[in-house]
Amino acid sequence: MIVKRIAVGILAHVDAGKTTLSEGLLYESGMIRDLGRVDSKNAFLDTDEMERSRGITIFSKQAVIEYKDSVITLLDTPGHVDFSAEMERTLWVMDYAILVISAADGVSGHTMTLWKLLKRYDIPVFVFINKMDQDGADKEAVLEQLKRLSGDGFVDFSGEMDGDFYEQIAVCDEKLLERYLEGEQITDDVIAGMILQRKIYPCFFGSALKLNGVKEFLELLINYTRDIMAPKYNIGASDEDFAAKVFKVSRDNKGERLTFLKVVNGILKVKDVVNTGENEEKVNQIRIYSGEKFDTVSEVLPGQVCAVTGLSKTHPGQGLGTQQTNEAPTLEPVLTYSVKLPEDVDRNVMLSRLRELSEEQPELHVAWDDKADAILVTLMGEVQIDIVKQQIADRFGVDVSFGAGSIVYRETIADTVEGVGHFEPLRHYAEVHLKMEPSDRGSGLTFASDVSEDLLSKNWQNLIITHLEEKEHLGVLTGSPITDMKITVVGGRSHTKHTEGGDFRQATYRAVRQGLMQAESILLEPYYEFRMELPSNCLGRAMTDIDTMSGRSEPPEIYGDMAVITGTAPVSSMRDYSIALSSYTKGMGKLICSVKGYDVCHNTDEVLGEITYDPDADTDNPSSSVFCSHGAGMIVPWYEVKEHMHVPAVLENDSDNDAVTETIRSVKGSGLFDYSIDEEQIEAIINRTSHANERASKHIYKKNKLKIYTNYKGKERSNNGTKYLIVDGYNIVHAWDELKCLTDENLDGARTKLMDVLCNYQAFMDCELILVFDAYKVKGNIGEFFDYHNIHIVYTKEAQTADAYIEKLTHKLAKEYQVTVATSDGLIQLITRGQNCRVISARELKAEIDRVNESIRDYIHTF
Repeated sequence: MIVKRIAVGILAHVDAGKTTLSEGLLYESGMIRDLGRVDSKNAFLDTDEMERSRGITIFSKQAVIEYKDSVITLLDTPGHVDFSAEMERTLWVMDYAILVISAADGVSGHTMTLWKLLKRYDIPVFVFINKMDQDGADKEAVLEQLKRLSGDGFVDFSGEMDGDFYEQIAVCDEKLLERYLEGEQITDDVIAGMILQRKIYPCFFGSALKLNGVKEFLELLINYTRDIMAPKYNIGASDEDFAAKVFKVSRDNKGERLTFLKVVNGILKVKDVVNTGENEEKVNQIRIYSGEKFDTVSEVLPGQVCAVTGLSKTHPGQGLGTQQTNEAPTLEPVLTYSVKLPEDVDRNVMLSRLRELSEEQPELHVAWDDKADAILVTLMGEVQIDIVKQQIADRFGVDVSFGAGSIVYRETIADTVEGVGHFEPLRHYAEVHLKMEPSDRGSGLTFASDVSEDLLSKNWQNLIITHLEEKEHLGVLTGSPITDMKITVVGGRSHTKHTEGGDFRQATYRAVRQGLMQAESILLEPYYEFRMELPSNCLGRAMTDIDTMSGRSEPPEIYGDMAVITGTAPVSSMRDYSIALSSYTKGMGKLICSVKGYDVCHNTDEVLGEITYDPDADTDNPSSSVFCSHGAGMIVPWYEVKEHMHVPAVLENDSDNDAVTETIRSVKGSGLFDYSIDEEQIEAIINRTSHANERASKHIYKKNKLKIYTNYKGKERSNNGTKYLIVDGYNIVHAWDELKCLTDENLDGARTKLMDVLCNYQAFMDCELILVFDAYKVKGNIGEFFDYHNIHIVYTKEAQTADAYIEKLTHKLAKEYQVTVATSDGLIQLITRGQNCRVISARELKAEIDRVNESIRDYIHTF
């Protein structure tokens, strides 16, 4: 009876014996009859001809081990650093990991990278120290190296499980140690729980090639792993609860597209319709692979890994069904190469074919470069270059070559901004507000939502998150992908009749770019983590070179005539250094590099001088928004979007001179609208308008600093009885016939006539009446606020429409007071109704004023 289903990944540095251990586990479990060998080119999991010929794992594979009461899906991963992205994708579906280390080589630089990834994804780890039969294998030395990785959690499980063994277990947990010292026994379940919590890492020493310790290691896995799916997932869930994680896309030998996934909830059956985000597709076939062979099944349960056909829109890292979160890899290529095609090959056809290949290897990032008039791909190194060449030749019959590699840069931001995107051509509508804030180096992009469902429904919020995840958003310095920031949906608006899904895609993309144009952008470059072994007499030259390369190093360690230097350095500086090292050490120097991640570029000005990128000219990534004006779409540049947006900003600029705040302060305070502005404030306003779209330096977009950021939390309106009437001045003037006829001869006369009418009305109604006139086209206008008898008059400042002013004003007032807005402008009506304000049209206001005037006349006639 099967009681446990787990997915166990196996990872190692190249040549550590990972594939050989996999072969041994399959043999000892009875899943294969004969032992294959890598050097004999018949290993069970080396199914690709390129893998057999090179003796390395290139593509992740799976094999099923049925042993005792357990089913283990063994996931074999590439060990070569050039295929780290393929390895990382497999981590997304692992329950446990086996880390294989060569006793002769010890803990290598790539092993440390693997360990950091296992920690990042919180995966419990078993360690198999291989090749203990070789000369120089030192058990204690390897254990000491491992303990430098992560403390005392590494415990030798290959010896006697005596008092000393249990004491080593106990010291890994303070509470357990207390109970152990009081005489409590440590059970297998306690140990399994500590492994699951990553408090201990069982270590086993052996030789996979000679099967020394392999059977015992298999027993160890069975005894100390637990079915972690059981408490977390519901096997009896309905189809609606189905969830899965995609970790790989490939094609079989007939060209059929395969989606490899792990079911994490519910049951997946043949012919089920699967939600892939925006689409629903039917599963045609379910395959359980073991090596190059597979069995078709009718259904799979939680914890099982399978391949399905019929899904055409999936991608690695994607969540299916109810699990719609997406994973993004941390290990990606740092060099871009141009693809050189034979003269008789159509580049458009080849571009399409390479994009098909990039579905299986997303790290290729296939793109067309208009400037270079070439196809670009990103690759890890020389080995991957050779493999991709061979793949293209085998699959498409084309022999390609690659140009010289160039560095892949990234961009991030230094401050927090609110990006706004609006998309409203005729019969479309969507607005998105994104809070964009910097996060830790190496954290990538994270997405969240912090909007009340009363303001923006959950399905629209989820769609915005989907659009944030689906695209590689580009920065505004070099057009490089952005990273290391948290983007939170903080506002948005839809229209019940006109909003479609594509509208939010456009608004979301534009919001990201609009935010980046405001922010202080930082250019990032990739760094190597290096280990340099060289003769001691060459240390001086090496240390000088590292400093010249803008690298950093730890104090060198001396071992007799040899020295070891570890540190970090920019990839751009160190990428070809192994040639120089070999030369001046006469072949005795050795350089091992692994990509550490991205950090601030050491020569930003130089890079920006070489990469001439104009964000305003990038029509594929616009920062502008589309608003509707007089029934037609109107393009609004990024620096004017906030004057037109319909949803109030969440991040408020306390240093900005907000006319709306001044209006309210005047009304609620002295009642006077005498508003003075000093020369410094006037200069600030002029600078904001005239210099909004200038690049102040080569590598940072300057803006007015937002000194304090606050999240707006709405509060209930007070019941103090105060009422506000806000009147859209020019809308009323042009709607009333008796005023409109005056505008042709004397616009000022029409305004004054309206002001007099409203004064009479206010006196009778006893409300705070604010009359707003649009002066946004008046060059240099800084806004005007004054009292006219018993009403308040506002002339908006340059570049600020009455729509924008009224929206801000109602947003602030409606939190505490009863507000009515008088206008026939459909857009303002839509906005203010969303603020829970009462709206009356120009015709209704006229009727109301006529009624009041009639009442006034009746009152006078009584005397």
